[in-house]
Amino acid sequence: MRYRVIVPAAGVGRRFGDRIPKQYSQIHGRTVLEWCLAPFLADPSCSAVIVAIAAADPHWPAVAARLAPVRTAAGGQERVHSVRNALATLQGEAASDDWILVHDAARPCLPAEDLRKLLETLQDHEVGGLLAAPAADTLKACGPGNVITHTVDRSGLWRALTPQMFRYGRLCEALDAACARGKVPTDESQALEWLGDRPQVVEGSAVNLKITSAQDLLVASALLAARRGESTLQEEHAL
Repeated sequence: MRYRVIVPAAGVGRRFGDRIPKQYSQIHGRTVLEWCLAPFLADPSCSAVIVAIAAADPHWPAVAARLAPVRTAAGGQERVHSVRNALATLQGEAASDDWILVHDAARPCLPAEDLRKLLETLQDHEVGGLLAAPAADTLKACGPGNVITHTVDRSGLWRALTPQMFRYGRLCEALDAACARGKVPTDESQALEWLGDRPQVVEGSAVNLKITSAQDLLVASALLAARRGESTLQEEHAL
């Protein structure tokens, strides 16, 4: 199957606390964004990569020069606006039932096997879905002053990951409907849920973490180093 991927990368990472947006932080000589794009640029089934970039982003040109050709769209105020702008660049090109994947620019550790699992599981699905990981920690609900009010039953709870995979036409419709109502979905799935759709969860690996802090960078660095080490060992074994 063929698909296109959208990567909203216009955020400034206010929680990250660094001088540059987190997607441009370095891990083993490459930016987080480059690691994020790598699985899709290496996949023959991916027919287009569209990155939504903030206006006058001073970091993107240097990154783009190191990549295979990718398309860009104007970043918006919120994620939903960036994704919708990227979808607009496909108008007249993408059919209504074409698959669109949306992946976070701050997720550099997507396993290739998880991407394959998502595509294979959902290729005939009417709505689409997303990678997710079961909630493993005990969850506490708190009130004022961070005082615990109760423990949340975690059975049936999942942590949403990306990529999220939906049909082009329905995704455009869902995001347009949300914006028309002044609502800001936290991910693409929520926008479709508001229309009454029921996306499917595909279990993915917890290593597909999202960079939100400097500590996350350290974890991602270790995970990517381990993955590169495994690849080297496999290549040596094959020889």
